[in-house]
Amino acid sequence: MIRKVLTFLVSSLVITLGIALVLILSQRPAVLPPGEGLDFTNMLAAAEPAPLSLTQVAMRDGYPLQVRRYAGQAADAPLLVLVHGSGWHGLQFDALARDLAVSADVVVPDLRGHGTKPGRRGDINYINQFEDDLADLITATAKPDQKVVLAGHSSGGGLAIRFAGGAHGAMLDAAVLMAPFLKHNAPTMRPNAGGWAHPLLRRIIGLGILNTFRITALNHLTIMQFRMPQVVLDGPLGDTATTAYSYRLNTGFAPRGDYLKDVAALPRFTLIAGTSDEAFDAAQYEPILSAVTDKGRYILVDGVGHLDIVDAPETRQAIESLINDL
Repeated sequence: MIRKVLTFLVSSLVITLGIALVLILSQRPAVLPPGEGLDFTNMLAAAEPAPLSLTQVAMRDGYPLQVRRYAGQAADAPLLVLVHGSGWHGLQFDALARDLAVSADVVVPDLRGHGTKPGRRGDINYINQFEDDLADLITATAKPDQKVVLAGHSSGGGLAIRFAGGAHGAMLDAAVLMAPFLKHNAPTMRPNAGGWAHPLLRRIIGLGILNTFRITALNHLTIMQFRMPQVVLDGPLGDTATTAYSYRLNTGFAPRGDYLKDVAALPRFTLIAGTSDEAFDAAQYEPILSAVTDKGRYILVDGVGHLDIVDAPETRQAIESLINDL
């Protein structure tokens, strides 16, 4: 009897893993059809003609994380870390960071896998590496007893939520979530993030099955592509765009599967989004998040889209208000 049970279990495992491999191998990255995805026009125009030079901060594995630092002008200024969204890099925050440097020591990383010196573009070494990198960055740049605010846009906002719910969450005193990504099936989600994201669903399912059994050897495979506008790819910063993500990077750039558990771990936070967001339904944020935490303040900016929320005056004002309340 025991032998029959063991045989059944082994057979079931082999079949399950076989199905996972078939799903993974049956789908490859595609040449995406023409389309503009999100509108980068205003975001590109907001950056200074001569942005700050990148400096390097060594991570625990020796990787030189590329960082822009905007020194604060106040003696008791908190540390504000700004985390960019998917496909782009820290230059997204150049105008906002310059404005906020009056109130905070602003640090803006190009996350590993992104920007001008990405390491392996679109990939990291393991799922939780972004969390470890942010912890290393905070440790390397924060002054003794300095308050720490983690702010992120889109996937960067999702990473801020993940960080709060992870091993390093106690490092944070506050958070700012700018149109944050929650989960692919959260009520906030518009189909494929408004046409920006192209997920390889069969690969995602297959790799998810393998990871359930702690099989991670294929986590480097691409499972997400982005419809980066051609005007960006053909422009002077085109070679700094990241148009595809591996399974491990994409997974680590978002809250965990039980995203509300990560949300519940947030310190005090401000969430700000535009009512014309092409990727997410901004009206859904407060009902979803307030069900598990009372630490949030929610601001909707009329007529502002997904990328443009970063440079909306209301965003700067909201972050300054949060900083002043610390």
